[in-house]
Amino acid sequence: MVYDINEDVVKELEGNGAMGAASPAEVAAQSSVIITMVPSSPHITDVFCSKSGVLQEMKAGTLCIDSSTVDPAVSLDISKKVAEKGGEFYDAPVSGGVVAAENGALTFMVGGAEERFEEAKGYLSHMGANIVHCGASGNGLVVKLCNNMMLAISMIGAAETLNMGIRMGMDAKLLSSILSTSTGRCWSIDTYNPVPGVLEGVPASRDWQGGFGSRLMLKDLGLATDMAAHTDSSVPLGDMANAMYTTLCQNEDLASKDFGVMYKYIQELEKVKK
Repeated sequence: MVYDINEDVVKELEGNGAMGAASPAEVAAQSSVIITMVPSSPHITDVFCSKSGVLQEMKAGTLCIDSSTVDPAVSLDISKKVAEKGGEFYDAPVSGGVVAAENGALTFMVGGAEERFEEAKGYLSHMGANIVHCGASGNGLVVKLCNNMMLAISMIGAAETLNMGIRMGMDAKLLSSILSTSTGRCWSIDTYNPVPGVLEGVPASRDWQGGFGSRLMLKDLGLATDMAAHTDSSVPLGDMANAMYTTLCQNEDLASKDFGVMYKYIQELEKVKK
């Protein structure tokens, strides 16, 4: 049983054999296992706590797995509310990108009690190849936010490095190939290259369409820097990445595209300098 605010998506899934629902509450009334994935903290609060939310109809014993990337404090609050209704809640944010999703090879970082982790892992294994228990509730989100802050930083580094090398006359594919086998290699170079035409099947090679949106990356950077402030952690590069994606997202065209569009943003900075 599926629910989404995008009715076209629900109809598509119904065509593949799923049963559509009119609300999260209707899903909860008919299900013993519920998996959610939404863009941000207000969305997950609405899905669980609104008048048509999961908690209105959730049965005792229900297993809830949330693969959203949200504020750990919000996730912990929902976990407590689910427990009060007799359910079990796991935060299970995901990493791996579009290609891993298409191949069922995602990584899930799971926070929650040991008792039902193996049960949750059984469901997540249909979508992921690496399901890791990270400890108590909220820890999955802590790992995910650390990952995405690093990813944003590495994407900026990849974009500006590749742009510089190409401007010096290097072939983009050759430069990327060499970097992919050198000490500077990273996922943003060898798997999700931001330069159009270097890799097939990645957003950069289709005008940065699809993939992980720049606005979502900015949202995660905000959560990561909030977490840093809460723990009094120094994150100078995280702060800089947050500032750069903030500026990038002021351009509506760039903001609507995959976060690898940072490469195009770097190029546009050169036009400003001129």
